[in-house]
Amino acid sequence: MTNQAALPPYVLATPIFRFRALAALAGRAALGGPREVALATYLVARLAHDCSPALALPANIRASRSIGARSWLSSLALPTTVRASLARLAEATDGDAVAVVPALRAVISATATYLDSGARLELERLARALAG
Repeated sequence: MTNQAALPPYVLATPIFRFRALAALAGRAALGGPREVALATYLVARLAHDCSPALALPANIRASRSIGARSWLSSLALPTTVRASLARLAEATDGDAVAVVPALRAVISATATYLDSGARLELERLARALAG
């Protein structure tokens, strides 16, 4: 008998929160640069995650989200190398999913000094999942 069967019928399923470590980092980072890098990385990680074959979001939805993300990224005060890699990943999410993995690896490299080990691990896991 599993735990799920023992629960009353009115209990809701526990929600799955993607990129928990990255969101936690954004929440505790100082206002300004570190927080903006963490939030921007969280945004593009979610876009990249939604390119996975299991989710199969339609191309027109991915393109619309990519345009909105790039517009929002342009309003942030980000270091130049970080901004460029985040924008490339956001752009890659509106096309072929094969281009997402190299762009994600570039983001991991560009944001390495801004992210903690948990956030970097989440991004690495995402890259491996998308590549596999």
